[in-house]
Order: sequence, then C-alpha cells, then structure tokens
Amino acid sequence: MVIKSLRSLFALMLLVCGMGLSATAFAADQQSSQQQATAQTSEADLWRAVKSGEAGYTTAKGVERGVLINVTGEQGREIRNKYVTPVMGIAVVGVFGAFLLFYFVNGPARLNDGFSGKMVFRWSKADLILHWCVAISCLTLIFTGLNIMLGKHVLQPMVGEGSGIWASLIYGSKTIHDWVGPFFIVCWAILVVKWMPHQMLKSYDFKWFLTVGGYFNVGPLKGKHADSGFANAGEKAWFWTLAIFGLFIAISGVMMVLPGLDLPREASMAALLVHGVSAILIIAFTIVHIWMATVLSEGGMECMVSGYCDENWAMQHHNLWYDEIKANGTLKYRE
Repeated sequence: MVIKSLRSLFALMLLVCGMGLSATAFAADQQSSQQQATAQTSEADLWRAVKSGEAGYTTAKGVERGVLINVTGEQGREIRNKYVTPVMGIAVVGVFGAFLLFYFVNGPARLNDGFSGKMVFRWSKADLILHWCVAISCLTLIFTGLNIMLGKHVLQPMVGEGSGIWASLIYGSKTIHDWVGPFFIVCWAILVVKWMPHQMLKSYDFKWFLTVGGYFNVGPLKGKHADSGFANAGEKAWFWTLAIFGLFIAISGVMMVLPGLDLPREASMAALLVHGVSAILIIAFTIVHIWMATVLSEGGMECMVSGYCDENWAMQHHNLWYDEIKANGTLKYRE
C-alpha cells in the first residue's frame, strides 16, 4: 500500500515537472521570437537610416567617415547623366549644325570693297602667342572632356569595351585633361587681365547684335554693319563667357583634381556639376567663335596668324577702332 502511494506521488511529481518545463520552453520560445522581431525591426531601421545618408560612428578618418551611403553623390550622378551629359551632346551637335546650315544658306560675310592689299597692325606677337596658347589648351580640354563625358556613348560602341582601346582612350583623355588644365588656367588668367580693357560693353554694341554684325547676305539685314570698336559685340560676349565660366571651370577643376583637399561629397558633386555646365557654355561659344572668326568672316583669320588685318576689313568690321588709330596717328601698316 505504501509502495503504491509512493509511485503515485512520484508520477505526480513528474507530471508537474513536465508541465513546468513545457511552460518554461514556451516562454523562452516566445521571448526568442520577440527578440528576433525586435532585431529585424532594428535592422530595417538601421538600413533605412543608412540609405537616407545618416551618419554613424567609425574610427576611420575623413570628412564623411561616418556616412556609409552618400545620398548626394547618387543624386549628383543622376543629374549629370540625365541632364548635363545630354545637353552637352546637344550643344556640340546643335550649335555646329546650326552654323553649318547658316553657312550653306547665307555664305560668308565678304568684304564689300574686296581686299585692299594694305595690312594694318592689330595684334602684337605677345598677343598672338597668348591667344594660341589659350586656344590650343582650350580645344585640348574640350576634346578630352567630351570623350570623358560622351565617349562611352559614341566611341566605346565603335572600338569595343573589351578590346583595350577604349581603356587607353579614356585613361589618356583623363591624364591629358588633368595636366593641360593648369596650363590653361595660367594662360586664361593672363589673357583676361591683358585683354579686359578692350572688352568693356558700349552702347553701340547692342546695335551690333540687332544686325548680327553684318554677317547676313540675304534678307532685310543684308549689308548692314553696326559700329564696332577694337572688339565687336560678339567678341566681347565670347570674352566675358570665357572670363566668367573659365573661372568656374578653374575652381571646380582644382577641387576635383586635388584629393588632398578632402572635400565633402556635396562639394565634390557641386564642383562636378558646375564644371559640366560651365563646359557646355564654353564649348557652345567656342564653336560660335571659331565659325565667325574663320569661315564666316572673309579675311578674319589673318588677324590671328600674322597680327595684321586688311585695311578694308578693319573699316568694315571695326570702323570705330580704325577711325581712332587713324585720327591719333597710331595707324601702322606692314612694310
């Protein structure tokens, strides 16, 4: 009888212990599930913060050492690819195409009285050297910059990405661009300071724009030439575009080339976008300048080759300047 009672008591104890263990296991499992849910929520919040660009903590050194994903960099890349790059392509093709069409329809602006054969002094040798240093370095930067920005859409499909040619082209363009840049900046600064006195806008410059400088050979503007000093209104527009946006190009270029500056990504992306927009304007005006100074102006190229211009060219395109040097006795002919 006693033995049976002990057995019943032992069985009851086992039952109670089993129920206790089951309750403990259930509580532990429930706690583990809650911890996993909390961990998943915390992890989601963490990556949400990372993707939004929030800064954390790290022992690394640098301006943005606590930022794992920089939102500004991605936004800047999207703006460059969506707006800056296409507009640059449109500027090159559009402006060049427009002047090509104008040339075929209108033809060049010829001298009304033909060439006189008398060559008038206009530019010194120092000015010629300065002009060509700026021109050659500027064109070099334009072509290498265009390859960096547009090459993957134009040249890369032609040469193939895996051939090694494209890698050499893009590396060469980047290297040349970086080394020619400082030379351009120095020459640009000297040119701006030296030529600025002749580039101040005058009241008669607005009339030059209304008649488009007398370049039209057809229509109501045919043969109409507005007054012009040493530099006409078109040359002044080109000069101030180069002066202002050349400054933006220089500052933004230095910001991107010198890694020792350790700039935040916002500043780097701003420099990249400013560099691209400024380049678009300078490229467009460069195309206009080249067309108008060479193909569209009979006798115009001679000025920057020898430093002298034909007397009839001076009277037709820069009459106020010609009258001034003739009146003050500084008119000088080539012997």
